[in-house]
Amino acid sequence: MGKKLSEMTLEELWQLFPIFLTEHRPCWTDWYREEEALLRGLLGPAVQVSHVGSTAIGGIWAKPIVDILIEAPSPADRDRAKAALQRAGYTLMAESGTRADFNKGYTPEGFAEKVFHLHLRLAGDNDELYFRDYLNAHPDAAKEYEALKLGLWKEYEHDRDGYTRQKADFVREHTVRAKELFAGKYER
Repeated sequence: MGKKLSEMTLEELWQLFPIFLTEHRPCWTDWYREEEALLRGLLGPAVQVSHVGSTAIGGIWAKPIVDILIEAPSPADRDRAKAALQRAGYTLMAESGTRADFNKGYTPEGFAEKVFHLHLRLAGDNDELYFRDYLNAHPDAAKEYEALKLGLWKEYEHDRDGYTRQKADFVREHTVRAKELFAGKYER
């Protein structure tokens, strides 16, 4: 029997779970809806649940991992959501301040068929919504983002942090544009 995921080094995890991009798949929306229904039953009506990340941007290549943003209206609601997610078997991968990130679909043998990243935040900590909507409204920017990711893929295949860092300026720049364009759209 191999190591548990919790016993692996970051380098071992990156080897087991490399960056892998694929053409856009319509099934990602279905996966999101199924997981959203499960999450709404688990977390109740107080939280907002949204499909974010590249799988929520039409027509571009993406990692086949569905990103879900969960916004809790208060710190107490966030703490309840965190506990409920852990009880339901989501793996807490990182926590900093009022943010917590969870995974589902990572196994000691590699990725499961359906893989999810959950981003638990306080309401209003939702730049991902602006970025998603901006790229969906601006196909040229979406294709530029796709080209950036495809260009980084092989170089950073086993370095998720490096891959994310290399995309950061693009994401930041387009999120600023999105907040100007969609001012106040996601203020709760």
